[in-house]
Formats: sequence, C-alpha cells, structure tokens
Amino acid sequence: MSKIFANLNPELFRYALDVSLRDNDIKRRLRRETAELPEGGMQITPEQGQFMAFLIALMGARQVLEIGTFTGYSTLCMAEALPEDGRIIACDCSEEWTSIGRRYWREAGIADKIDLRIGDARTSLDRLLQNGMGEAFDLIFIDADKGGYDTYYEKGLLLLRRGGLIMVDNALWGGRVADDSVQDEDTQSIRNLNKKIRDDERVEASLILVGDGLYLARKKE
Repeated sequence: MSKIFANLNPELFRYALDVSLRDNDIKRRLRRETAELPEGGMQITPEQGQFMAFLIALMGARQVLEIGTFTGYSTLCMAEALPEDGRIIACDCSEEWTSIGRRYWREAGIADKIDLRIGDARTSLDRLLQNGMGEAFDLIFIDADKGGYDTYYEKGLLLLRRGGLIMVDNALWGGRVADDSVQDEDTQSIRNLNKKIRDDERVEASLILVGDGLYLARKKE
C-alpha cells in the first residue's frame, strides 16, 4: 500500500483552503443558496470547482460538455475559465434546479457561454452524436444519476476528441465504494466504472482525492 504522507485533519484542510482557494461573492452566494436545498449535498466543493477550472485553462479547452448541472456551480466555475469563444453544453433534467444557476450565470456575465439543454441526458448525448459532434469536445464532466454513469462514459468517449479529458465526479461516493456491506445499485455502478476506467486501454487515468473523488480519464491520441 502507498504511504499516506499527510494526515488531512480539519485544521490542515482549512489551512489548505486558506492558502489556495480563490473565491468570489457570486460563487459564495450560489453555494449558500444551493446548500439550503434538501439536495444541497449534491453540489461540488469550491476547491473541486477551482481545480476543474484550472484544468480547462491548462488544456486551452474551448468546447465543454457537462452531464448533470444541478444548480450550476460547476458550470459557473468552468465557464469562467473558458475563453470568450468557449462554450459549455450543459445537460440536466431539472428546470427548477438549473433556473437557480441561470441567475448567477447572468450576474457573472458568462451566460452566453452556456447552452443549457433540459431533458434526459442520454437523449441529449445521442442528438449530439447524430448532429456530427463526435470527437468535438475538449473536456466532459459527468455528475448525473449514478446508474447512468457507464452510459455517459461510453457516449462521452465518442464525443471527446483525442487527447481530451473526461472528469467523473463522486468516484469515492462518500466512502461507500470501499464498504463491501453497501451493495445498492448506485454504489455498484460507481464501483464498476472505477474499475473499468482503471483497466480501460483507451484512456490514461488518475483518481484525484478532491471533493468526493474526481476520476480523470484522458482519451489516448
């Protein structure tokens, strides 16, 4: 087993955020409003949003696909990192949740970069493929219903350019993936995809211990 170099206790975690997190009022207010929802725990952490934005800037990404938008915090973080001609196609099934994000996107001045598509994500992805968008995206973020993860990953690989990046959220699933007594469908779906990515010769992969676990899969060139 690899050596664990840092004991990430609450004090050390707060220190890490203090010396690294760049935040703003719009992001803070969106997080607070989302946290008040019964489903507020679905929101990604601010350090994860910043890391994802960092990757977009590092790659020079211009075309991003988001599968699962919720209240739009991840969308906001990624859109801010895109160049002026960059675009995100954001797929979600909820008009109610995404309407919260729309307000903050407009306030942040990045709404024109976001093409929100409401409906079943599988249908949205199929339409993108039918419309000639195969290998058109630089980066894809998957954070939707866990039972659909394998489908989103496979369709995502078809939509992703060579050298592009898929980011899969909730790879650690609150620790449930490591608990053999937990055998529900969502947990099993995440476990199966984690192992699939590990063994997938189509990609280079790394599981990042940020947020609830972010699995990165880079499509080989």
